[in-house]
Amino acid sequence: MFVSSRIAAMTESATLAVGAKAAAARAKGHDVIAFAMGEPDFDTPSNIKHAAIAALEKGMTKYAPTPGDKLAREAIARKLTEENGIETSFEQVTVTAGAKHAIYMALQAIVEPGRGDEVLLPTPAWVSYKALVELAGAKCVEIAGSVENGFRITPTQLAAAVTPRTIGIVWNSPSNPCGIAYPASEVRALCDVLAKCDRIAVISDEIYEKLIYPEISPGLVHFSPGSVATLRDRTITINGMSKSYAMTGWRIGYMAAPRSMASELIKLQGQMTNSIPSFFYPAIVEALTNSAAGVESMRVKFASRARLMKAELDRVPGFVTVTPNAAFYAFPDVSAHFGKTTPAGVRIASAQGFADALLNEAHVAVVPGEDFGECARGNIRFSFACSDENIVKGIARVRGWVATLA
Repeated sequence: MFVSSRIAAMTESATLAVGAKAAAARAKGHDVIAFAMGEPDFDTPSNIKHAAIAALEKGMTKYAPTPGDKLAREAIARKLTEENGIETSFEQVTVTAGAKHAIYMALQAIVEPGRGDEVLLPTPAWVSYKALVELAGAKCVEIAGSVENGFRITPTQLAAAVTPRTIGIVWNSPSNPCGIAYPASEVRALCDVLAKCDRIAVISDEIYEKLIYPEISPGLVHFSPGSVATLRDRTITINGMSKSYAMTGWRIGYMAAPRSMASELIKLQGQMTNSIPSFFYPAIVEALTNSAAGVESMRVKFASRARLMKAELDRVPGFVTVTPNAAFYAFPDVSAHFGKTTPAGVRIASAQGFADALLNEAHVAVVPGEDFGECARGNIRFSFACSDENIVKGIARVRGWVATLA
């Protein structure tokens, strides 16, 4: 059967692929310590679960409007207005089947296939961004953040990457895979560059916004590009319930867009998925209005794990690790070990090779850096969405295995 070239050219998600490899190793009886999946190990707070259960028992089992229940959309709009400084009405909000769905729709809406459009992507960046940009019909232009600058790009780099074909940028802070958040002053400086290019749409993925650690980087706060007056009318803000509320399996994302764009996105959604399950909407309202204490409890624990992960990784010879101050990832450069040979006789030539050998020989699962951008080919990603015990035990295994490389 014929498969279209744009689908055939796509690669499997690297994070999901590693998860599958770890599961296969466990099925063979190996004690695998996994640092691969970007999924909180906490359960969804009970008040959020009970809101969905109550809605289900009340009979909320029918179709909902395509963009979602009005009360949920109003709660999202209120949150964006009051917390993020993005003046939003419920008509500008649509609830999606996860944030990835929202990103897909946003790119489909701004890209004109065959026109030669370019979309900027600060890297290292989540593995799906580039694939989704290319699936929409645009060229993905990577802007590499350096280890020396904490993986953050500069206004000079951004300005140099803009061409007459640039129609958008996918922005992600706090960042997956870097585990860093940009200081508000640096976001404003980048927004100043974008403000001078009125044809560029901003797709701002803020899924990790509540997982920021001023305990590690004093004064660090989240800043939304959509709050900047000069960008408000061309910014699509994307978020969801997965990370901050430990609701990954619920698949609830949302986005807010300028009014003219919002109606087009809702039209597209109506031809794709329509609404998410009706009984999830009261859970969204409960999460956004009555769950701050639960979110803060998880945030504090993640901050503690960030410190622990950095301390443990710093004890691994040859690893160079930027201090994680957001999300739940660390992204060390391991290229000092390229060219070495493992105890099983495998010569390590890449991050992929390092990750594969680490899993096969030490039974530790990490995500190789290649799919996070050209600048990340020497890195591997560790998720610290796991217990302190697993962090200490897992990195001890890594340290012991690295010591055997020759």
